[in-house]
Amino acid sequence: MDTTSSSMRQRSRWVTGFAVFGGSMMIVIGIFQIVVGLTAIFEDTFYVLSDNYLFGFDVSTWGWIHLALGVIVAAGGVGVLAGQVWARVLGIVLAALSAVANFLFLPYYPLWSMLIIAADVAVIWALTKYGRDEAIVP
Repeated sequence: MDTTSSSMRQRSRWVTGFAVFGGSMMIVIGIFQIVVGLTAIFEDTFYVLSDNYLFGFDVSTWGWIHLALGVIVAAGGVGVLAGQVWARVLGIVLAALSAVANFLFLPYYPLWSMLIIAADVAVIWALTKYGRDEAIVP
């Protein structure tokens, strides 16, 4: 067996693993965002905020932001799992937007927001771990 062929096959497995992890986590993060959004829309007294927060939007506004972001992130995760290169780039951008949105949502629900930010960082890491040449399997 050729060493180069074996090395390419091994690299292909890692690339596939990172892509599957990133896409799967995007779907999970999207579902989490949808749940947070629906909770904020339908049960707006669940989240409480002090009066002196700079980004203190109405809770239902945050709900719609999280709902829309969750649907888009989950759809991007499906694209990543389908092996689309554009979806990988979109996934990186969406995970960054999700991290920023959850950073701004920290005063409403701190532990949950930190968990989602950590998951977004893991997605960005997984989707940037390999290059375009490695993603294309001969």
